[in-house]
Amino acid sequence: MHTVEFLRTLVEQNQVLAYMLIYLGIVVEGEAIVISAGILVYLGILNFWVALVFIILGGVSKTILGYALGKYLFKKFNHTALLKYMKRRVKYFLPSFKHHPFWSIFISKFIWGANHMVILYSGFERIDYKKYLKAELLATAIWAPGLMTLGYFFGHTALQMSREVSRFVLIVLVLFIFYFIFDRLFTWLYAMFEEFHDNNNE
Repeated sequence: MHTVEFLRTLVEQNQVLAYMLIYLGIVVEGEAIVISAGILVYLGILNFWVALVFIILGGVSKTILGYALGKYLFKKFNHTALLKYMKRRVKYFLPSFKHHPFWSIFISKFIWGANHMVILYSGFERIDYKKYLKAELLATAIWAPGLMTLGYFFGHTALQMSREVSRFVLIVLVLFIFYFIFDRLFTWLYAMFEEFHDNNNE
């Protein structure tokens, strides 16, 4: 059976590719990539600061490209089902988006699966670009090292329980599921808070 040493050797032999995949992964996904990078940092495979730079570069690229894509979608597909779906999803995650765009954009970074939609929607709604960038960059500066630290904890916990690759990965997967459940709970509580706050201000 392969141990974690096998994984360490495999990635170390392809470090440049690993960093590039982190960058591209952040543009396409986000949370799972950052946590995985934190795990690899704990295992001594990747350098924390180099990985963090690629994560932030990926986050900034997604921020800029996503907003531009949102503006393009507004021009070309203003009344399509896709845009209506996007509006519903953003309203579900962040009911007060139109009233509090800065904090909605900021909070979306910490809701698994919401940030991509919010970035596109910000471009679609032509949210003030300086305000949008400030919210995104501030959130990224907290989100990136925060999730890497969580990944570091995942790696430490899994390695304490097993050094065999398949079991190590299984333990990490279970930890991911717990994190996802916690994230859904946080999302629900935040949506409830926003609705309660808005109702009190009416």
